Amino acid sequence: MSLESARAYLKNWQRDQDILEFSVSSATVELAAKALNTDPAHIAKTLSFMVNSKPILIVASGDKRIDNRKFKQTFGTKPVMLAAEQVETLIGHQVGGVCPFGVNEGVTIYLDESLQEYEFVYPACGSAQSAIQLTPTELVTIVHAAQWVDVCKAKSEER
Repeated sequence: MSLESARAYLKNWQRDQDILEFSVSSATVELAAKALNTDPAHIAKTLSFMVNSKPILIVASGDKRIDNRKFKQTFGTKPVMLAAEQVETLIGHQVGGVCPFGVNEGVTIYLDESLQEYEFVYPACGSAQSAIQLTPTELVTIVHAAQWVDVCKAKSEER
């Protein structure tokens, strides 16, 4: 169902035929990078949070992590990820296939600036075995992102 909602959404931009489907899992950044034979940085991971009692998505480069300080500066609250059992109900996609395409009404989508470092990125398309190649400019246009945000840090900055 989720892949089909992403496909229907992408059809509005004539990009539904560009969805890549795999015979192996792409449910994590590492698995997606392996399935696509690319660097994890090119995977556009979609993370789901609750902010002011509303679900939001942040799409970020696969080699980055949420920076709690930057998140709080941007959204005025500490990051609280949705529990796995909440994701499908609130977002419209299951864990492993969460993407910014065909999400439930009322979900606000933000794109992290980390995506702008790359010529193209691969967000999932609603299933744990799918992706699509897009430029960051195409991504912001297609998902009607609320805005670009800077809420991530490199994994190497972890303490």
